[in-house]
Amino acid sequence: MKALISIDYTHDFVATDGKLTTGVAGQNIHDALLAKTREFTEQGEFVVYAIDKHEESDTYHPEMKLFPPHNLAETTGRNLYGELQGYYEQTKRQENVYWIDKRHYSAFSGTDLDIRLRERGITEVTLVGVCTDICVLHTAVDAYNLGYTITIPKSCVASFDEIGHTWALGHFENVLGGKVVGK
Repeated sequence: MKALISIDYTHDFVATDGKLTTGVAGQNIHDALLAKTREFTEQGEFVVYAIDKHEESDTYHPEMKLFPPHNLAETTGRNLYGELQGYYEQTKRQENVYWIDKRHYSAFSGTDLDIRLRERGITEVTLVGVCTDICVLHTAVDAYNLGYTITIPKSCVASFDEIGHTWALGHFENVLGGKVVGK
């Protein structure tokens, strides 16, 4: 069984006016990411939206010292980017669609993601979203440590750091044994 984990593809991480945007790099993966999400959803595979959620008042969170405030609760910055938001709204009540608010880089850290995957017999995860070298990477490391097979479609991940993006793609394959597929 397979699952798609869509990581942080939100207004704040992708839109030109986003608070911590990947800009054009993130915008360029929109169509491929949307198509991959539709494919998994329509095939009845488990689709997880793992979305960063921060509170402006949370001065103890280490990201508040590293990055400008982003993906703040109750803001439009947390909306999924582009057509993905509308697609999510259409499908969010389906049994195979699940939303996780995450507080850390990894979609596994402090969430019930591992339990949700295991109760469905899922052994393979496909990771899409942003940032390749931050939240996608940390999710991949945890997936590896938990024994999941990992696939990353190259056309469905992006970062604001091209060097970090390229390094992470190599790390997925050479260190985590993941399959990086596509162009």
